[in-house]
Amino acid sequence: MRADGRQPDELRPFKVTLQPNKYAEGSVLIEAGDTKVLCTASVDERVPPFLKGQGKGWVTAEYAMLPRATQSRNQRESIKGKQVGRTMEIQRLIGRALRSVVLLDALGERTITIDCDVLQADGGTRTTSITGGFLALALAIHKLSGTVSFARYPLADFLASVSVGVLQEQVLLDLNYEEDSKAKVDMNVVMTGAGSFVEVQGTGEESPFSRAELDGMLGLAEQGIRQLIAWQKDTLGDAGIRIGEAKR
Repeated sequence: MRADGRQPDELRPFKVTLQPNKYAEGSVLIEAGDTKVLCTASVDERVPPFLKGQGKGWVTAEYAMLPRATQSRNQRESIKGKQVGRTMEIQRLIGRALRSVVLLDALGERTITIDCDVLQADGGTRTTSITGGFLALALAIHKLSGTVSFARYPLADFLASVSVGVLQEQVLLDLNYEEDSKAKVDMNVVMTGAGSFVEVQGTGEESPFSRAELDGMLGLAEQGIRQLIAWQKDTLGDAGIRIGEAKR
């Protein structure tokens, strides 16, 4: 039994509020235990210069934490004059992950930007941002389909992410901050609804880890992501939102 009462293979309680931002084409407030992230999707009818004239769209992401998202206040990065390396790494991860399930040529020459703003952090902010960012993206594309006649629906598959780790020689699913800070190994896994891996980031924080531990973490992550995608399907199904053909 873990400190918060969960079993080793148990996700934190997940909750979502759809469209909390009335201005964004898609938005969700996603909660994973005490981690809360506001994800908004904004559609811009243009693409970055490197894609101009190619008939393809683009999906990108930005990530930030509110100053008091953590136990002590952090200075805003805008005051520092630049983003720190961790922020840049996380937002690139989110963007890469979301693009993996979007048919960019079907999207047309438009950009969808996913903003992930962490309101409260208790571990798993990047994985929660991906899971929530996908929901915001799905809402935005659904709204866009009301005014744009897509030859192919641009959103090809579901996408979710979760953390796993090894703490006191036990593999745990969906680590909170206390667990993450003490873990021997921590790993972030991103997968599609079809069961394909998009990204696996794992680090032996204190010592190397075995193949058996790696297999155990991947298996547990896959189990957790299946649950998250089932939850996403229920959430989007209730809102009448479809997901298109499998990406090739």
